Amino acid sequence: MRKFFIIILLILGFQSNINSQENNETFTIYLVRHSEKDLFSSNSTDPPLTECGKQRSENLSTFLKDVNLDVIYSTDYNRTKNTALPTSIAKNIVTKEYDAQDLERFSKFLKDKKQNALVVGHSNTTGVLAGLLVGQEIGAFDLNIYNRIYQVVIYKNQGRLHLLNTVFDCVD
Repeated sequence: MRKFFIIILLILGFQSNINSQENNETFTIYLVRHSEKDLFSSNSTDPPLTECGKQRSENLSTFLKDVNLDVIYSTDYNRTKNTALPTSIAKNIVTKEYDAQDLERFSKFLKDKKQNALVVGHSNTTGVLAGLLVGQEIGAFDLNIYNRIYQVVIYKNQGRLHLLNTVFDCVD
């Protein structure tokens, strides 16, 4: 009889885990900075990605290949949109724009939506937004850093931050 109760408890525990995932109590947000921008572009306010930046964006798509994403967000710049583009195409998800000027509101929005998301931002917004999602103060990072992926796992509105550093070498 004791084995029967243990089996029932295991089944109920498994079912509870399934239900919590179905209720979107657990979701993951990936935050990245845009890939390398062309600093020599004639369009200094909204430069395109460099060839290396395009390769890094493809590499990001490969990294996220087996990750379940519901939505992709980007700021309204060529470099962020084009960083998201390979993942958007691979996942068949239309990229939505967000306002990086109001990160506090956007962090609340992301938590309320409870969706697995990719958010493409900038060196002065990506870490800050990750910090807002987990209740930590994280500032901007150096303009030469492109290899960070902030993975924020949220369970019952409590976030846990994982900082991933990708290994990527640009092929000339």
